[in-house]
Amino acid sequence: MADEKNEFCPGFKDVDAFVKHGFGTVVGATKASASLPQVGDEYDLYRSFPGFQEFSETQGDGLLHLMSQMMQYHGCRAPMRNRNKLTGLDERFDLVVDSNDVILEKVGILLDEAAGVNKSQQPVMPAGFQPPKIVVSSWNRKGAASRSGRGSETFRLLHAKNIARPQLKFKERVDNSNTPFIPKIFVKPNAVKPLPTYFTNKHIRKERPEDLDVPAALADFIHQQRTQEHVEDMFAHPYQHELDHFLLPDKLLAKPEPKMFKPLADTKCLFIDTLEDLVSLNEKLTKTSEFAVDLEHHSYRSFLGITCLMQISTRDEDFIIDTLELRAEMYILNEAFSDPTIVKVFHGADSDVEWLQKDLGLYVVNMFDSHQASRALNLGRNSLDHLLKNFCNVDSDKRYQLADWRIRPLPDEMFQYARADTHYLLYIYDRLRVDLLRMSNGQPGLLQSVWNKSKDISLKKYTKPIFTEDSYMELLKKQKKTFNTQQLAAFRLLFNWRDKLARQEDESTGYVLPNHMMIKISEELPKEPQGIVACCHPVPPLVRQQVNELHLLVQQARDMPLLKAEIPPEKKKGLTTIKKPEVIFFGPHDTSRLTESYLPIVSPNEFPSKQGKLFQDDDQGGDVDVHKTSSLVASAQITLFEDSEPERGHHSVAQKKASNLIESFQNPFRMYLPSIDVHINKNAKFDPSTKIYEISNKWKLQSIEQQQKELEAKRRAKEEERAQAKAAANERKKAKESYQASLQNVATVRQQAAESAKPGGKKRERVASEDGESTPKPSKKLMKSLKAAEKLQGEDSIPPPEFKPFDYSQTDFKVFAASKGQDGGQFDPNRQGNHSGKKKNPKGHKSNVGAGNRSMTYMAGKSARGFQHNWPKR
Repeated sequence: MADEKNEFCPGFKDVDAFVKHGFGTVVGATKASASLPQVGDEYDLYRSFPGFQEFSETQGDGLLHLMSQMMQYHGCRAPMRNRNKLTGLDERFDLVVDSNDVILEKVGILLDEAAGVNKSQQPVMPAGFQPPKIVVSSWNRKGAASRSGRGSETFRLLHAKNIARPQLKFKERVDNSNTPFIPKIFVKPNAVKPLPTYFTNKHIRKERPEDLDVPAALADFIHQQRTQEHVEDMFAHPYQHELDHFLLPDKLLAKPEPKMFKPLADTKCLFIDTLEDLVSLNEKLTKTSEFAVDLEHHSYRSFLGITCLMQISTRDEDFIIDTLELRAEMYILNEAFSDPTIVKVFHGADSDVEWLQKDLGLYVVNMFDSHQASRALNLGRNSLDHLLKNFCNVDSDKRYQLADWRIRPLPDEMFQYARADTHYLLYIYDRLRVDLLRMSNGQPGLLQSVWNKSKDISLKKYTKPIFTEDSYMELLKKQKKTFNTQQLAAFRLLFNWRDKLARQEDESTGYVLPNHMMIKISEELPKEPQGIVACCHPVPPLVRQQVNELHLLVQQARDMPLLKAEIPPEKKKGLTTIKKPEVIFFGPHDTSRLTESYLPIVSPNEFPSKQGKLFQDDDQGGDVDVHKTSSLVASAQITLFEDSEPERGHHSVAQKKASNLIESFQNPFRMYLPSIDVHINKNAKFDPSTKIYEISNKWKLQSIEQQQKELEAKRRAKEEERAQAKAAANERKKAKESYQASLQNVATVRQQAAESAKPGGKKRERVASEDGESTPKPSKKLMKSLKAAEKLQGEDSIPPPEFKPFDYSQTDFKVFAASKGQDGGQFDPNRQGNHSGKKKNPKGHKSNVGAGNRSMTYMAGKSARGFQHNWPKR
């Protein structure tokens, strides 16, 4: 007996004996597998025998079953059977590889611990677990002692990355498409208004196989074509009519008697994960008058999020429902949730109502939200922890508030935490109603307002995140970053890639690529894939897998021209409209508090009126004949900068001048006025071809227009200058041609002298000197006259002076004849060599030697310039 107690395992003394036996068994199995028929002709031959075929299938199923059990034990994906026949082999091989990696990694960790490498191994905590902070002080000794006595602090749980994805078990495929959300309901219990036919026939119609993997644009088109006949029914709240006509019973507005809760140890708690238990729970809930509800949600490893757990508590029992296992059957509880005679108590139901619609197809009628009651009481803190401490004197443990609720089986600590959320909620519901009535002095007004707010929360509808071309701008405006065109293009491409991949893989955008990493990559614009990995710490798994695709997107952004990107400013929200009270005044002319149903429906054709305008210069549309209107319809007109001006015919002179001055000023707020009766598309603000883009960029366009006007004015001035210069050149050319024509028939001085020297010749007349002829030396007077003539040639108004030939009759022609004189220093070819017979001039007589041989334009080498006695006389 002592030896049996000391055995490590039945039949083995210690670990070495167990390992030795196991190793021998594995070696024997390997040798036996080597002796099996090889793949090929040998195997095909044996396969043709029915006995061998049946034996192989039996052994194969047994091996797959054992492998599936091992995988489930180690938290890997399973089962190995029931796979697609076409891709079954590849899927099984991938499962085996992944399972081997996980098992070997665990073996390595355990071997390190056994060898003493990792002695201080920290326990694996669920996501969101925060270990208690140790504060060294005297008042903390009691808390430390209580913590030391509690043994549930250290426990081991699987990390979230080792949890099998529950989406793989869902009977209905998760819809992450870029289309609006359609309610899942197809049966409507407790209906006053029947469910539209679209929902009743939805579960009968099946999607065609070719619609499962189609492009997003084609899927949207198919979706629109199929649903265009039921648009109003598809997106309406199924219980809108029931909630609008719900009348609160008087007993819910009366003062209740608080019923004390049972201790947790004395209260029965059931974990429901089968359809039979769910049906029995629904029968119990329909027989109660109130029950409390809470949900646990997970959003990190899913694009739209998953409701993982539902807690329901009655006065006597607690229930924990596994909504991952019963996701497709949870609609059964609509019989109790939509019953207007049963009160459903929530705390902070804003998100719970949307999760119930999105994942489970449940809708709530007659709900009480304790969070709204806490706000109405002004308790300071509106959390469930504060209500538990204030009304129940219970300290709640919120360590598991952010835990991964996909973990199965559910640990006992998380089970107790989920149970405590709803166990005390019905008692808090009674206490809150008592305090609300006490605060309002017994009047139900304050309590009625809490019920109304809770009903408004029940009317909320879940809306899917829709991707548009400008979705990235909303995130960029929140970050308050200034990007150039390349960085902005990279941010847009990365945002689009992240959204597309998250929808395909059913992962959250934070898991695919967090915002801060995406902004870092957009700012740096790495040139290599290693740079993208360096911008992410730690590197997300999908980024590491598709780093090459990300690198191509960054390269595409780097090819953009580098400019400063202009991000349109974010629209400021207008003033919040004050909600009008429901009290209706019955005054004959007071319609300010009436709803639209009380007001008469007026057709625009029945009562024509001139359209109102905000500013005086905003005049659009034609005038309306007031006499044709069948009733009094006032046309609104707001003038911010001036009083309403009288008619034009009654203006005085001063008023006309003032109106002219006012009209010369442009209204500075005109650019901010929207178009009247025109639907403004959100995408039109960024389309340069639209009017909205032009209005939003008014100042920029005005500066560009001003520059264009200045350039146009400069171009026109240059053209005018060129035209004037060309005209002046043409005028000068014409004057020169006319002058040259007038000189053709005029004889020169030498011609006239030659004619006068002939016998019987006539003496030549004196002709005035003209431009273009060579003169001995022009005088200053002549130069002035020439300049004046040039000025007068450009003027068409003054005619040119008449031509008068020079009169040479009084000219002394002896100066051109040869004469005897004193020998000069200049060589004269006409002078004779012998001068012996000549007489010298007497004293006092001036010499005129060689004067006749000098030309009119030739100056002697020995010049006597400046002496008038050497000039020829006339």
